[in-house]
Amino acid sequence: MNQPQPVKDASHLYEVERRAEHATRPGFRIVELQLSATQKVPWHTHSNVSDTFYVLEGQMRLFLQDPKEEVNLKPGEVYAVRPKRPHLVTNGGATSLTFLVLQGVGEYDFVPLLKG
Repeated sequence: MNQPQPVKDASHLYEVERRAEHATRPGFRIVELQLSATQKVPWHTHSNVSDTFYVLEGQMRLFLQDPKEEVNLKPGEVYAVRPKRPHLVTNGGATSLTFLVLQGVGEYDFVPLLKG
């Protein structure tokens, strides 16, 4: 069975309404993403970095594995996902979802997973 290969830039793997990098430095970055009501960031992990999500507008539904969990976030709420923990980000509302994701500390990668 083929293991998914980590990529350094995952922007070609899924569509978003808007993507903006606010800060990039060795070992850390802040990216702003805007998802429509039907868009998602597919199942993935990161080898070395944690994802810390901060919701600016809309509602986020975050699905996680190991252990299985669902987290719902509203504007101003924060949730951190440790390295190597599989997660899927979806829009939990009928309008656009805008959030920041703080990634670090370590070398960024995106490891796509095949999940149902």
